[in-house]
Amino acid sequence: MTTANRKAPKLSLGKPEWVVLGVIFVYSFIPVFGGLIRVFELAGGPQIAPENPRASFAPTPIILHILSSSLFCMLGVLQFFPSLRRQRLAAHRAIGRVVAAAGCFSALSGLWMTHFYAFPETLQGAPLYWVRMVLGASMIALIIWAVIAIRSRKSFHHSASMVRAYAIGQGASTQTFLGVAWIIAVGSEAMGPLRDGLMIFAWMVNLLGAEIFIRRVLRSPQRR
Repeated sequence: MTTANRKAPKLSLGKPEWVVLGVIFVYSFIPVFGGLIRVFELAGGPQIAPENPRASFAPTPIILHILSSSLFCMLGVLQFFPSLRRQRLAAHRAIGRVVAAAGCFSALSGLWMTHFYAFPETLQGAPLYWVRMVLGASMIALIIWAVIAIRSRKSFHHSASMVRAYAIGQGASTQTFLGVAWIIAVGSEAMGPLRDGLMIFAWMVNLLGAEIFIRRVLRSPQRR
């Protein structure tokens, strides 16, 4: 006689998945931690980070962007784990809904800040403005297409679209590492067109990595 309520097997992640989880956590830690400090300040906490006049002028988009981006980056990596999809399909779907919503809020708030905040030329020139607008809109479109694809049972297109959206969303992490590396190498922070170029280059690196991952990892099972 079998019991009606059988316990689900314990979720077991493979060693490579734990490595990826640890790398993404470390990679996202600086921008996520810095963003949460800003949220703490805007909620009435003491001033820790350098003052940002845009945050004082309109704090809501910044708070929304930080919280949604943190959710998207930290939860989003779980969606690429085969073990979670195989062993906890319901959890994969539930997390996916949260990740999709967080990604859209992150992109929308980023678009709002890019267009309506007044940035000095040293922090955002015309090239960076247009790249941010194009990538923000592309991120929303990719997430929407990923939802449509999975509802049509097109798993590869769903995964590929989410990988590309995740690469765009993780732009701040790569920008932080490049910025820190530049300060260590040169001794001063990149400003003006040089800063624009470094930030745009960070997104190019992420998107290139996404395409390599899609072609070498996602396409391989399909070919087999």
